[in-house]
Amino acid sequence: MMAERWQAVLVSGNATRPGLSTADASNDERFDAQDWALFLGVSLIWGSSFLLIAFALEGLTPGMVTLGRVGLGAVALWAIRLTRPSVTIERSDRGRLVFLSVLWVALPFTLFPLAQQYVNSAVAGLLNGATPIFVAVVSTVLFGRAPTRIQVFGLIGGFVGVVLISVGSAGGGSSELRGVLMVLAATLCYGFAINLAAPLQARYGGIPTMSGVLGLATLWVTPFGLWNLGDNDWALGPVVAVVALGAIGTGLAYWIMATLLGRVGSIRASFITYLIPVVSLVLGVSIRHDAVTALALIGAVLTIGGALLASRK
Repeated sequence: MMAERWQAVLVSGNATRPGLSTADASNDERFDAQDWALFLGVSLIWGSSFLLIAFALEGLTPGMVTLGRVGLGAVALWAIRLTRPSVTIERSDRGRLVFLSVLWVALPFTLFPLAQQYVNSAVAGLLNGATPIFVAVVSTVLFGRAPTRIQVFGLIGGFVGVVLISVGSAGGGSSELRGVLMVLAATLCYGFAINLAAPLQARYGGIPTMSGVLGLATLWVTPFGLWNLGDNDWALGPVVAVVALGAIGTGLAYWIMATLLGRVGSIRASFITYLIPVVSLVLGVSIRHDAVTALALIGAVLTIGGALLASRK
C-alpha cells in the first residue's frame, strides 16, 4: 500500500520498480580523488553545522536560525545559478521538487534547532549518524535497491553505534529524550530525501535542483522564523553563525552533496553521516566543552568503521 502511494507521486525513466526511482550512479568502483574530496568536504561542513546552530541559539530563536539558514542558503545557490545558462524544471518534476523542499530542508532544518535546546551539539551530530540506516531501509522497501554485503556490515555497525549514542544521551530525563527523538525524526526525513534527490540532480544539475528546493523551503519556514520575532537578540556572534550556517553550511554544502549523489549513488553518499558525527564530536567537546557519555563515544567509534566501508567497491 505504501509503495502504491509513492508510485502516484514519483515517476522516473530510471526506475527499479514501476513509478519509483532512486540514485543509480554509474560509479560503483572505489572512490577516486574527486569523490573523496566531495565526501570529506561536505562531511566537514555539515559536521560543523551543529556547532554553528549552538552558537546561533545563544541569541536567536530556533525559528530564526532555521529561516536564516534556509534563506541564506537559497540566496547563495541562486547567486551561482543566475551566472549560468538557464535551466527550467519540467512541470512533471515540480511536484518532486516541492516534496524535497519539505523532506530534505524544511522539516529537518526546523527540528535540529528545536532539538538542540535539549541536547548539545556533539550529541546532535552523533545522532545524525542514523541517516544511512534510514536511507538503506527506504531504498530497499520502496525502490528495491538493497545495499551490498559489505555495506550491510557498515549499516549494522552504524545502527549499533546510533543505539549506544541514543541510550547514553537520553539518560538524563524526558528533556534529553525529546531532543534525541527530534534528531532521529530529522534523519528519517533525510532517509527519504536522499533517495529521491539523485534523479532530479542527474537531470537538471545540482545547482538548479537545490536552489529550487531551498527557495521553496524558505517559503515554508518563514512563518516559523517570524514567530516570536521580538525574542531575538541580534548580537554579532549568533548572526555570524547563522550567516556561515546558511551560505556555507547549507548553500555550498547542498551543492556538493547533490554532486556526490550523482557520482556515487544514494546509499554510499549517505555514508558522509558516518564522518559528520566525528567532526561534531571533536568541535563540540573542544570548543563548547560538550558532555558526552562513554556509550556515545563507543558509538562514535563504530560509525568510523561504517564510513570506511562506504568507499569499498
